[in-house]
Amino acid sequence: MGNYLLAALVPILWGSTYAAVSLFLHDLSPFWVAVWRALPAGLLLLLLKPGRPPLPWSKMTLLSVFNIAAFFPLLFIAAYRLPGSVAGTLGATLPLQLMLMQWLVEGKRPQLKMLLLALVGFSGIVMILNPSADIDPIGAAAALAATALVARASLWLKDWPVTDIFRLTAWQLTLGGLLLVPLAFIVEGAPKPITTHELPGLVWVSLLNSSFAYWAFSRSIKKIGADSMAMISMLNPVAAVTLGIFLVGEVLGPYQWLGIAMVMMSLVLMVYSKQRTQRKLMLNPAH
Repeated sequence: MGNYLLAALVPILWGSTYAAVSLFLHDLSPFWVAVWRALPAGLLLLLLKPGRPPLPWSKMTLLSVFNIAAFFPLLFIAAYRLPGSVAGTLGATLPLQLMLMQWLVEGKRPQLKMLLLALVGFSGIVMILNPSADIDPIGAAAALAATALVARASLWLKDWPVTDIFRLTAWQLTLGGLLLVPLAFIVEGAPKPITTHELPGLVWVSLLNSSFAYWAFSRSIKKIGADSMAMISMLNPVAAVTLGIFLVGEVLGPYQWLGIAMVMMSLVLMVYSKQRTQRKLMLNPAH
């Protein structure tokens, strides 16, 4: 159960990114926010545990591009152009995208039980969505593309042998941040000076949502599997909406509360199903 609780912290923290942008970072440009989120976090982790990357450079670079250098700009484009609940809802297509990608790339057909739970959870997320929210097409495309990148990187991470998750996180963030610097200069020019108002938001998204959350994300994929981690990611929009209630004063209607209940029910049933399967395997080991 502890592995699932740690995994649940990841989408909750990532769901808070939209609140951080709204409260602290709205005057900064998306690409430079992506740089400040990735590079300081990676350098800090490398300072705490220096050493070579735990994967060959080719694989390390692929993960860094998909999880950081391409993902972060798309995420912040979505965060700047969409309400948090909308961006989180589109990001919560991760379990469905992951199942489709496993089918297309690995030939692994989705289990009916997991597919149904993913559909129930996503239906609940759609109910959470504010029907009056404006959906910017560029922001929506960015959110869906970012989610597809995470799905592909999750499959690589599941299959590649990695023992040092801490160093993997450090190198992903560092390489991704370094790749983002020239891109940010090309797209947006020199960075604006960071103000004291913006600093708490950058610390928030860099230390909590990057250093800690990416370590927990990589560890969770190894411990509970990519499909379970993808299901748990549906907590992302739940966290975004909940923070909207407490920090922005948003009010939820009965259908939105029902949607949250459906998401939580699908996650509880998923964890119960996984643990039941594990108990059966322990009681009836293969001979």
